[in-house]
Amino acid sequence: MSLSSLKLHNAMWPGLVGKGDDDGQEPPISLERMLDLTAAAEVDGRKFDGIDYFLFLPHTNPEASDDELKGIADLIVSKGFDIGSLVAPVWPGTVGDSAMGTDEQQEKFLDAVKMACRIAKVFNEHGARKGGVIRIDSAEFGVDKWRGTPKAFNADDYWNRPYGEGTARIIDTFKKAAAIAADHGERLAAEGEICWAGMHSWKDMLDLLEGVGMPETLGFQADLAHTYLYLMGYNAPEHALLQEGYTEEKFYSAYEEMTDKLRPWTIDFHVAQNDGEVHGAGDHDKTGKHCPADDPNGKLDITRCSQYWLKDFQDRGIKHICWDGCMFSNATLETPSTWNTILKSMIDVVS
Repeated sequence: MSLSSLKLHNAMWPGLVGKGDDDGQEPPISLERMLDLTAAAEVDGRKFDGIDYFLFLPHTNPEASDDELKGIADLIVSKGFDIGSLVAPVWPGTVGDSAMGTDEQQEKFLDAVKMACRIAKVFNEHGARKGGVIRIDSAEFGVDKWRGTPKAFNADDYWNRPYGEGTARIIDTFKKAAAIAADHGERLAAEGEICWAGMHSWKDMLDLLEGVGMPETLGFQADLAHTYLYLMGYNAPEHALLQEGYTEEKFYSAYEEMTDKLRPWTIDFHVAQNDGEVHGAGDHDKTGKHCPADDPNGKLDITRCSQYWLKDFQDRGIKHICWDGCMFSNATLETPSTWNTILKSMIDVVS
């Protein structure tokens, strides 16, 4: 199966994540406006095929009735889109809470996964969603607390690796979440970002995936921007595969090493650009910076880097790729050329 079979999706959450009413924040952009901006993009007759989106207010009430959800699905389909991957509201302040936390916090996390699975079922049965995953993370922001947990031996781990108690707790939560997803016929994808405890480096992410050990149900969501910072060891210098001043040869050697480890687990893929910096807003601070596709400071050859992740994509059930413009300013999001440039970059990936 060739890359040209992959559908092209755009993420709706850049209109929501990091937006708000606090000082320094920009207001959210509605789901319908994000849909319209996406629908207006066109390059040589090619348009976006679908959207991925975050199941939380103001875009979606995760407690909405079936009829309300069908109305949202009808709106999305009316713009010419399929629904793809969904972001479960696992973060504190939404529905969920830390996967590394107390029993009460863990239960909130699992409730968020249950809600996402329920919504996915409504969309699936309504005919608006034909594929995709449910995205999660550890919902434990920052790594200081994780680093403070002592080592604990996980006797069930295939590699007999010592895990910190933080990672062991996340593994326990993810196993329970994966069981919920499996009961609903869904797959979970954990998006590796430098800001999420236990997922903040390529090595810790791999330890977590192997510790859960349920590849048929829980895999990795690779994002080009976030995984660039994995290479640099931004929050885990001991796991850095590159140092500043690297040559192109060293870059691709390191990139191959990282992708060879994580690609077998990769079941969802975000196309993105990164300039080597971190960025965030509101409660979502110090995550990998997403840049416009044509950013002159971008570190990535988007087309070439994507090939490393998408090798044998069909064997892992990947049917679409998604552009992630999280943390783009409203001015950037509202500029039509932003989306035409992004669409062109995605077409190049699958051509």
